[in-house]
Amino acid sequence: MSLFNLVQDKLVSGEQPKDNLISDVAGKHATLPSGEDEGGRQGALNRFSAMWSSFRKGKRDRVKDPEPTEPLGPVVADNASRQHRYVSGQYFFEYLVVVSLKKTKDGSSYEPQITYQFPKRDGMVKFQKEEEEKTLKAITLFCFPEGINWAPLTEYHSETFSFVLTEVDGSRRNGYCRRLLPGGKGARPPEAYCIISSLACFGLFSKIFDEVEKRRQISMAMIYPFMQKLREAPFPAPGHTVEIKSFIPESGTEIISLTRPLDSWLEHVNFHTLFDCLTDEEVLLVFAATVLERRIVFIADELGTLSQVIHAVAALLYPFIWQHTLISIVPQILIDVVCAPTPYLLGVQKCLLDQVTDQSDLLVVDLSENKKETFIASVGDESSILPPKLQTEILEALRTRKKTSSESSATQIKRRCISKEQKSSFRSFVSAVEEMNRVVSEAFLHFFVKTVGHYSSYVKCSRAGQPGVFEKRSFYKAIDSKTTRHFVKKFIQTQTFDLFIQEVEQQQPGPQQGIFHKKILEYQEKEKEKKKKIKKH
Repeated sequence: MSLFNLVQDKLVSGEQPKDNLISDVAGKHATLPSGEDEGGRQGALNRFSAMWSSFRKGKRDRVKDPEPTEPLGPVVADNASRQHRYVSGQYFFEYLVVVSLKKTKDGSSYEPQITYQFPKRDGMVKFQKEEEEKTLKAITLFCFPEGINWAPLTEYHSETFSFVLTEVDGSRRNGYCRRLLPGGKGARPPEAYCIISSLACFGLFSKIFDEVEKRRQISMAMIYPFMQKLREAPFPAPGHTVEIKSFIPESGTEIISLTRPLDSWLEHVNFHTLFDCLTDEEVLLVFAATVLERRIVFIADELGTLSQVIHAVAALLYPFIWQHTLISIVPQILIDVVCAPTPYLLGVQKCLLDQVTDQSDLLVVDLSENKKETFIASVGDESSILPPKLQTEILEALRTRKKTSSESSATQIKRRCISKEQKSSFRSFVSAVEEMNRVVSEAFLHFFVKTVGHYSSYVKCSRAGQPGVFEKRSFYKAIDSKTTRHFVKKFIQTQTFDLFIQEVEQQQPGPQQGIFHKKILEYQEKEKEKKKKIKKH
């Protein structure tokens, strides 16, 4: 059962709370269809786990050199080449939708409905149309996941967040969403802009939302020409920029520059939010639980905080990839996923906390500003998972990052339309974020270099053309430190490490590429130099 089939079932079956997508916060858990026993409930939870598994296909830790930039400006192509460019990931996005809250038929509450879609999908056969409808239904669910009775508002701080749509075959699409109060007078419900794309680049799409929001304030019709130009533009290579020309009445033609970070594996990550919510020591405890594939729930009031923190935590595992359930924002209607017995990283809004804390063997992390304690629930051994010496090294490396006084204000700047003076401050913030990303990623990458960086020496090939075999016992026996060896013996039992080493076994012998291997070679050279100096003395 795919994500969209399950969401569709939830929305139209008896599992839907009170037969409304948006229900009262104090409402009960979603119920299972009549006649489904506890075994059936467990089966449903297993389907949850399968649905949300975020398996990534393709070789991990294989970083390609930046490709030459394609010619800037609109690309003219026939339908066949357009389809090819989309399949190959060249389009910025699949489509943009606007989700508005509309009154239900009885007028008692609001429910999310798609009121704008670009581009429109014409000429689809029946099964394609059905899948399209399921996708759009799922999008409305994630744009307004709270499960509350919305009411018209006069003030509402816009927020940007992301989610992932995952099929059971592991294919993924990223949803980028910005919620805001639409233009007008008097009280009115918020609306959401959502972009669906196969590309993971949060910062880039956040800037695109700035442009969409600016045009929406003028007229909905102004969005179309901008998105059309964006859809025709080539997606830039890491470290490169694409420029989009767009006309705005009274302002004339503007040139919007969209630049991808040079470190493309971090372009969906902003570590600032993670370290703004947690201390360095607390981040280390979360990292330890994540490495051993525990069940972890993050609690926050803001959707943007949840999505950014969960993606940041997953990025700490690089070059390894989180292979289990990952839901950056759990909709209220799907809250039963917290009962799943398999590992997961979940983001849950604080209003749903009472539906989470009764679960055992969980690490529940409160990210909110007014929290009484960070860890609402824990297993209790998180502080002893990582080798003590390496914990100290990570903390020392993290303290070298620059802390700027503009960080908090810059976060506020991102939430509203900014002036020219504020843009300068925002650019400084972006620079600080990039510096933090570099320092944080290197600190945790170095941890893996020191603990498992010698793995390639223990993948043995019996004959040319045959897959290699990883000698697990010899691998961890080669570690001198007792505490490090104890950690590695646990880590190599995880699916995270197992799938990593399976791919290594399939690779042909020869020089390895990627940031991880570069850091391993640098570390090995330093160790050789140390040994030479010791021998001389």
